[in-house]
Amino acid sequence: MSDDSSIFRGDRLACERGGRLVFARLGFSLVAGEMLVLRGANGSGKSTLLRVMAGLTPVLSGQILWGDSPVPADRLAHNSRCHFVGHQDALKPVLTVRQNLQLWQSLRGGAPERIDQALELLGIIGLAELPARLLSAGQRRRLALARLVATPAPLWLLDEPATALDADGAARLDRVINDHRASGGRVVLSSHGEVTGDGRVLDLMEFRPSAQDLAA
Repeated sequence: MSDDSSIFRGDRLACERGGRLVFARLGFSLVAGEMLVLRGANGSGKSTLLRVMAGLTPVLSGQILWGDSPVPADRLAHNSRCHFVGHQDALKPVLTVRQNLQLWQSLRGGAPERIDQALELLGIIGLAELPARLLSAGQRRRLALARLVATPAPLWLLDEPATALDADGAARLDRVINDHRASGGRVVLSSHGEVTGDGRVLDLMEFRPSAQDLAA
């Protein structure tokens, strides 16, 4: 993992979802090695903000930057620097566990030996030759998270990543996140539960649209 001193930041962001203003005047910053934990009630915009950070959802106003460069100006560069793991596991059910990671590497790069490393770290090396359609919900989640290790990227955007994980899976996820941060990686994740580590909390309830925002 290369040490990138650029700051990933958002400035006075406002975003709509389904014609409704979800948040306004939102700002954040993230440097190498940091973790940002998104909190807030259902519908406060945690998933929307993660999609904005990934360059998948446009903002109504404000800007999001990597260093001095606006993310929308070079979407390919931003796509190559970030992993987004949402609520959907995005697996190919007819492929085996190993083949799913091989497919991911064919799209995103990564050394072949990192596949077994990823499967070991997430505790599913024994399932490597099993078709993904036979996995339980927790095993599917572990495989989706294994992509983070199999294909390195400096920025991880994780939407409730511990969903469906048991205690062992959650502990493995924590170790993977800590290793990523120790190597200079950055993590933004949403969570309703406890998160280990020293991540800063961004409470989206603080950025609920005001009457003035709604009237603008």
